[in-house]
Amino acid sequence: MTPPRRTPAPSKAWDGVIRMPIAGRTRPPRAAGLTMVIDKNLGLRQLADLLELAGDYVDVIKLTFGTSAFYDAPLLKAKTAKVRARGIDIMPGGTFLEVALWQGVLDGYLRRARSLGFTMIEVSDGTIDVDPATRADAIERCRDRGFKVVSEVGKKDPTDVVPLAELHRQIRDDLAHGASKVIIEAREAGKGVGIFDKEGKTRADEMENIVAGVADPGALIWEAPLKNQQQDLILRFGPNVNLGNIPPEEVLALEALRQGVRGDTLKRAYLAGRR
Repeated sequence: MTPPRRTPAPSKAWDGVIRMPIAGRTRPPRAAGLTMVIDKNLGLRQLADLLELAGDYVDVIKLTFGTSAFYDAPLLKAKTAKVRARGIDIMPGGTFLEVALWQGVLDGYLRRARSLGFTMIEVSDGTIDVDPATRADAIERCRDRGFKVVSEVGKKDPTDVVPLAELHRQIRDDLAHGASKVIIEAREAGKGVGIFDKEGKTRADEMENIVAGVADPGALIWEAPLKNQQQDLILRFGPNVNLGNIPPEEVLALEALRQGVRGDTLKRAYLAGRR
């Protein structure tokens, strides 16, 4: 299922006066610099506001966990249609796919996802155990049915730590089997999971350990719901780092960080320009 092309956007309010301090920001449709929005309960009017105000900076909307199970079907179809009309991908949460795998109904899940208008599927094992063969088969079946596929590595339970070598193997295998990107788990809170400590601070050593075993760091999407996390990742990887679990109300604030019109990243751009 291929989303429509985005129509050219009108000029922005400050074009021709203000030049963005950080240059090189990708434009939609993006292959790099993705912003994946976490949607827990946006209604159609809230969605319309998000798309009107910030749609140029949203690449994927994820109806997180199993929240899409509680929509009336006509409402969900109307929602996915609005998102697709902007050339934005939309997907149900990976946890919901884990339920489908556990219950042995993946084919039915994919047929229903297509009929409901989803364009992307997340394959994960954040809660249940999925063996490598089943995981690879799930990615390939999603691709065969015309979906874009992203996978996710890491566990949601902070006590269930995936060894680094296994994380690297999963990333490598997922990409080889057809995932376009691999999400690094941090949950919607961004605390005590993955590369973030219990206070939500970035553990730079954990981040670098992950990157060290990945051939193309641009294939990763870092879940980073908190501003300090987004800042750390932008300062480390640049404005076109892929970021996920962004709250809808934070999309423009994140874009300001990416392009250097927010104090933290402006300072680096300013100091670099004075050298």
